[in-house]
Amino acid sequence: MSIRPTRAQAARRRAAFTPREREGRLVARRDGPSIGLALGSGGARGLAHVVVLEALDEMGIRPSAIVGCSMGAVVGAAYCAGIPARALRQHVLDAMEDRARVMARLMEARVGRLVDVFNGLGNPLLLDGEKILDAFWPGGVPARIEDLDIPFEAVACDFFARSEVIYARGRLVPAVAGSMAIPGLFKPVAFEGRTLVDGGAVNPLPFDLLLGKADVILAVDVAAGPALDPSRLVSGIDVSFGAVEIMQEAIVQAKLKLARPQIMLRPPVQAFRVLEFFEAQALFAAVDPIKDALKREIERQLALVASGADASPETLGPPPTGGEPPAPSL
Repeated sequence: MSIRPTRAQAARRRAAFTPREREGRLVARRDGPSIGLALGSGGARGLAHVVVLEALDEMGIRPSAIVGCSMGAVVGAAYCAGIPARALRQHVLDAMEDRARVMARLMEARVGRLVDVFNGLGNPLLLDGEKILDAFWPGGVPARIEDLDIPFEAVACDFFARSEVIYARGRLVPAVAGSMAIPGLFKPVAFEGRTLVDGGAVNPLPFDLLLGKADVILAVDVAAGPALDPSRLVSGIDVSFGAVEIMQEAIVQAKLKLARPQIMLRPPVQAFRVLEFFEAQALFAAVDPIKDALKREIERQLALVASGADASPETLGPPPTGGEPPAPSL
């Protein structure tokens, strides 16, 4: 049963774009080859998606479609609502600036009470993903997926069917909340007869959903990490999230053996942990230097398509821990 948002949260959802969010909105070019984006899961490391979207905004390129999983769905849906990436960056920095306010919003989004753990009623530390989106998304995000400015799909996992679920229409908030419902952190989302958990369990980097739908596919992989450091004392939560990251990396590597996007981008975010949202400023600074190389590669791939030349897939960023898989046979 979905918990109703507070009055303040509902007001934030209904709010129009702020002047800062309206500033810099583009009339992006629509001619020429199309580019589709696959934004992967990765918790706080998924803030790197904002930098990638800034590069496209600066080039005047409007994606033909965006598919997102978990944090990729959170960022991708907000961008598809028409909010420029630079405004999204500022929104994140503003939202994370006041730690006390962030913690208060997190407390509001808890599913239960501390006493519930003793009554056998569940984990009171679980968060309601829908309330988190109400609390932290920018204003002006529409209620339905089909009302977004850019075609968008969110990937979630049907827990009982053990299968991928793709949402391209319908209510936006529960679809994205289901996509980001990391077990042990967020409560599962009951939506349209399904019990949804984090889409990273089945498809953490859903570039395959864009095959045949865009001339150039840009996949942004932020799941791998943290950086290997045997000297660092790891906590229980590091081990829990690390095990999930190993699984997600294995899924991505298996998919790359079958097909590759034209651009595979791995931003340098290995130094950041899954929940380090308060390190947003440092994360943006770490990822910003990749913009120029990314822009050059996007222009190269678009030029190849325009000229009719064969595709030439490229990987930008550090290789995964286990190395790159062999290229798929054509």
